[in-house]
Amino acid sequence: MKVILDTSAYVAFKLNLKSAVDFLMTAHVIYLSPIVIGELMFGFHTNGRFKENMADLDLFLAHELVAVPRFGKITADRYSRIAYQLKAQGTPIPTNDIWIGAQSMELGAELLTSDRHFEKIPGLVYTLV
Repeated sequence: MKVILDTSAYVAFKLNLKSAVDFLMTAHVIYLSPIVIGELMFGFHTNGRFKENMADLDLFLAHELVAVPRFGKITADRYSRIAYQLKAQGTPIPTNDIWIGAQSMELGAELLTSDRHFEKIPGLVYTLV
């Protein structure tokens, strides 16, 4: 199974939340979007433990099952369609999460998250932790 982590899922994994750890144990590939990496790095700057947290993140990224995917035209197209639909319905979600959802769809990966607003993206396969 291919899995893509939302920022909240990475944090849940780092906190050793059983549901997140157990779910990741079933994965054959674990994607970490550049968007998520940016959100994490922003958090590392704000919590005052940048070097320690980056060392942990670098160790995670070095794992053989972890990959950082690139954005492609398909992700951009899906992003535009999802953003347009959510705006038209009056049900927007954070822009970064639209990108993460769109990338998940392009990769054919299940999104692991604790954010319920992903349910607003039609056709997105996700699991809540």
